[in-house]
Amino acid sequence: MLDDESGARIPVLLYHAVMDDPPDWIAGFAVTPRQFGSHLDAIEVSGRTPVTVGTLVDCLAGSGPLPPRPVVLTFDDGFADLPGPTAEALAGRGMPATAYLTTGAITPGRDSLLPPAPMMTLSRTPLLEQYGMEVGAHTATHPQLDTLPPAALHRELREPKAALEDVLGHEVRHLAYPHGYNSRAVRRAAAAAGYASAAAVRHALSSREDETYRIARLIVRRGHTAADVEAWMEGRGAPVAPFPDSLPTVGWRLYRRTRALVRGPVFAG
Repeated sequence: MLDDESGARIPVLLYHAVMDDPPDWIAGFAVTPRQFGSHLDAIEVSGRTPVTVGTLVDCLAGSGPLPPRPVVLTFDDGFADLPGPTAEALAGRGMPATAYLTTGAITPGRDSLLPPAPMMTLSRTPLLEQYGMEVGAHTATHPQLDTLPPAALHRELREPKAALEDVLGHEVRHLAYPHGYNSRAVRRAAAAAGYASAAAVRHALSSREDETYRIARLIVRRGHTAADVEAWMEGRGAPVAPFPDSLPTVGWRLYRRTRALVRGPVFAG
């Protein structure tokens, strides 16, 4: 049973690939199907209630309730496992989730900054909703948004929203920043592009006071065990958002902006 304090801390988990043999570049942020199952077991035992990002955002905006002990599961990029065994595992447990898709990486004939990997296709996006998943955008090419000039930033936010809305037939309201990189200008641009929310990373627990355009998420790595998930479900093991950017974060942003001026857009690693 969670106490009142831990119940006010909201774990928003960030997954990428769920596969036994992921490409090397994403392996550190991938979990095996067996690991994933143990994580879902830990969530079930915790008494947390899985909700979508949309449900969380409605609460942050003051227009909707949350269950007493919520948890949010999110998936970035659109790896091939997502509309298959991963969505099936979630649906089998009655767990809603939110998938943020990089449209350039899942659209045949389009390019992205993501290295090669087994990816789903844009045409399979409606299947995610059939499994009970909410769909959001994760840009078109996966750049570091806080290093882009305004016109490029505009394209990266508008194009994936339009592509996903075209294939789904309804509005796409939520965005995730590649690797969480954002700034005040990026957050303003996300709102101007028509998104109702945007998810960052921060490797922190969210809360009912979190920022709608900088929702904190806990990034799940290959080494995270069921015990780590249990701690997060208890509201332990990470700071609680909102909180201001640290000096190292600000310094890293300035370095990346300078690098982008010299080298151009690069993968958001």
